[in-house]
Amino acid sequence: MKYVLGRLGQAAAVLLAAFTVAFVLLQAMPGDALMIKFENPELGLSPDQIAALRVAYGADTPLPIQYVHSLLGFLGGDFGYSIQSGTPVKQLLAEVVPGTLLLASLGFVAAVLLAVGITILANLPGLRRIADVFRALPSLFVAVPVFWLGIVLIQVFSFQLRLIPVVNPGPVEGLILPILTLAVPISAPLAQILIRSVDDVLGYPFVAVVRARGAGPWWILSKNVARNAVLPAFTMAGVLFGELIGGAVVTETVFGRAGVGRLTEQAVSQQDTPILLAVVLLSATVFVVINLVVDLLYPVLDPRLGARKRGIARISRERKVVAV
Repeated sequence: MKYVLGRLGQAAAVLLAAFTVAFVLLQAMPGDALMIKFENPELGLSPDQIAALRVAYGADTPLPIQYVHSLLGFLGGDFGYSIQSGTPVKQLLAEVVPGTLLLASLGFVAAVLLAVGITILANLPGLRRIADVFRALPSLFVAVPVFWLGIVLIQVFSFQLRLIPVVNPGPVEGLILPILTLAVPISAPLAQILIRSVDDVLGYPFVAVVRARGAGPWWILSKNVARNAVLPAFTMAGVLFGELIGGAVVTETVFGRAGVGRLTEQAVSQQDTPILLAVVLLSATVFVVINLVVDLLYPVLDPRLGARKRGIARISRERKVVAV
């Protein structure tokens, strides 16, 4: 329980720091979104009316008061109102978050499958040259920018091969290329860790014992190595899933999908700070929650870690007893 409470406290501190940094940076942006919108000559608003609108939005209050008001609102689930549309930010997020989470989840599943496939092909018994080619793929995938990969996939599969339409695609067809765009860069570090973990586990003494008993390469890889090699990649998988939200923003912009990416792009161009602050905190929350779940599940998946912690706690108690 002490470990859980400590991790929860760290997660809360990270979210508070993310909110504070985002608030300060957004306030430091040049320009004033309210003035950009309401000083438009087509609206015909007088200076007194513009001043009244600034009071209504709380833009005339000191920054510390705005910070406390925004923080209390976020804690209560109130993200404010969009400066450009006047719509509650919570309503705007509720409309686009499900699509982004679907894209990120499917991209993560595809990345895991791709990483596992590369790892298996990189350990092909008897085919060392082909295996070396697949061992080099993760380094190549890491260097591929998301936006560039999306454009290349559109050019190849939509315009050249005409296999997947990019204009008015179906619900399934519209997900294929975005999922590939997300999966390829994310699968690279996961595959690197899996390959390295497999190589490490293959050098353990128990593998030599199993091999001496007559087990074949595939049996050793699937029955003895896989479970031990997956654990180090589990933590990285949680980190990568948190990063998928940021990758989804770029991907949705490239493919013109309605989601958090499109909403963020519009908010940046219009300097709609309430939306930007909510998007930053949403991304940080997803990242922190996923990593918190991974940290709490890791001792369950790896009994050695739990035993080590129990041993440390027991030694600490014995030292206290001796000191008394």
